[in-house]
Amino acid sequence: MKSSCFSTSCTDCPRLSSFLAQVRISHPNYFAQPVPPFGVNEPRLLIVGLAPGMHGANRTGRPFTGDFAGILLYETLHRYGFASRPVSEHAADGLVLFDCRITNAVKCLPPENKPETSEIKICNRYLSDELKALDEYTSVLALGQIAHKSVLMALGLKQGDYAFGHAAEHRLPNGLTLFDSYHCSRYNTQTKRLTPAMFHAVFERIRQKIDTGT
Repeated sequence: MKSSCFSTSCTDCPRLSSFLAQVRISHPNYFAQPVPPFGVNEPRLLIVGLAPGMHGANRTGRPFTGDFAGILLYETLHRYGFASRPVSEHAADGLVLFDCRITNAVKCLPPENKPETSEIKICNRYLSDELKALDEYTSVLALGQIAHKSVLMALGLKQGDYAFGHAAEHRLPNGLTLFDSYHCSRYNTQTKRLTPAMFHAVFERIRQKIDTGT
């Protein structure tokens, strides 16, 4: 059995590894490796996204940094006391997270932003390790349905028992609370499928739970 210890040199998914090798040639200044999580080691909130974006985390080496998807996320994190700044520009910009950690279901940039099912499963052991390390009262926020399903997979839970839905809240058997939100992608925000008010409402509930334990 392969080690589940995350490494930026991981090449376990041939298609993704080959694609990143091409990106390193076409964009030599990009990070173009598996992107590690960002934030504190013992978070009270773990945010799970889908995968690095081509010109965002894949470029900067930090989740949701440098592209459109991170705009609403970091503004909201700052608004609710989880980030020192409302804008995440690059990995050395001094931004700090408080009580929060951000990771992805798939750590490598997938072609066309679409990881294959086999790649999600291979990478799931890293998410499993992250979830096992959490305190039992930690909140987990899944950004999008794939992140939601990846969390359940990592915990060995049945998908049918916890339906994804924006602003849904699930109390899990191990004590974690799983919150759902539509992904803060350009498409979702520009089509108003996800508005700032909708996103803020999810964080209002997360902040309340963390602060009061209810």
